[in-house]
Amino acid sequence: MITPMSGWCTIESDPGVFTELISEFGVGGVQVEELYSLDVDSMCALGSVHGLIFLFRWRQERDDRPVVAELEESLFFAQQMITNACATQAILAILLNRPNIELGEELSAFKAFTKDFSPELKGLAIANSELLRKAHNSFARAELSVGEDRQATRDDDVYHFISYVPLCGKLWELDGLKSGPICLGEASDANWLQVVLPIIKKRVQASSKEITFNLMGIIADRRIALLEQQTAVEKERNMTVGKIQARSGKLPTPAELEKLAADSPPPPPMGEVAVDERTVDELLVALAHLTERSASLSRDIELASRRTEQWKVENRRRKHNYIPFISNVLKLLAERGELLPLIDAAKARNVKRPMLRKA
Repeated sequence: MITPMSGWCTIESDPGVFTELISEFGVGGVQVEELYSLDVDSMCALGSVHGLIFLFRWRQERDDRPVVAELEESLFFAQQMITNACATQAILAILLNRPNIELGEELSAFKAFTKDFSPELKGLAIANSELLRKAHNSFARAELSVGEDRQATRDDDVYHFISYVPLCGKLWELDGLKSGPICLGEASDANWLQVVLPIIKKRVQASSKEITFNLMGIIADRRIALLEQQTAVEKERNMTVGKIQARSGKLPTPAELEKLAADSPPPPPMGEVAVDERTVDELLVALAHLTERSASLSRDIELASRRTEQWKVENRRRKHNYIPFISNVLKLLAERGELLPLIDAAKARNVKRPMLRKA
């Protein structure tokens, strides 16, 4: 009997953390985005949404919804066999169930190896995967001391991740704490967000006294999508410039293009009206709007790149162990006789603060 390796840490529910975790699995071309609005338009604005991860405060409650015993051949479902692994399992539940995601060599091999496993054995395979465990535990928090593992009690706040993903014409809820997946009805890649959002809203409303939930989506890498859009816009822009030069030989200045874009509505897309059929004036208006669109995409790409870099900085700080530095600072202050006066001063400031009365 295979036994799972111990020592999986809890990790923060953060899009930057989850995005880097997916990258460490060897998967490219996707990122994680936190969602603040439960409406379809906000979802569609994110581009291609592969699946949703829902974090909630877990309670021991009865759930009479039936699980599917006979799994679809292409559906990957794993039972959670080790504590604290639910974040990684929720991510894998989406990555391994979306055929249009490039998994990379190691995760592709893992999926093929576990293809015929039962949900329990798939959970054990996850728990014993060195790649997955090492990537997950790279986000372990440094602590002054490490106590023995203990089981959560009824007084503890326990949080859990589950996934929602479309596959084989159906919408699935994948929860590693259950014995199987839950089918939530018919859904296609085109309409599954319309199907899932009322389900999530109902779940949130049922916990109206709490705000301890979070929703994140695994989406296509926004920088890649933006670069593809910019390439298409620049191609059309260059064609338009060539037509203008061939007919008039003169191109407007940036200031003139900016004024044209502000004063004239955008023309129909190039696919609807051939460039050869446009007048010079129409071509100039098209060029103005294409130039404006290209500049806007450049700004969006820059913002997305800065955000990615900021995530990397934040993750380096998360992973760095500051405890030796803090311990040495406290030790040095104590040796100089400066620590106790600082503590007393902090206590005095705390006493002077006005008390806040709970409503």
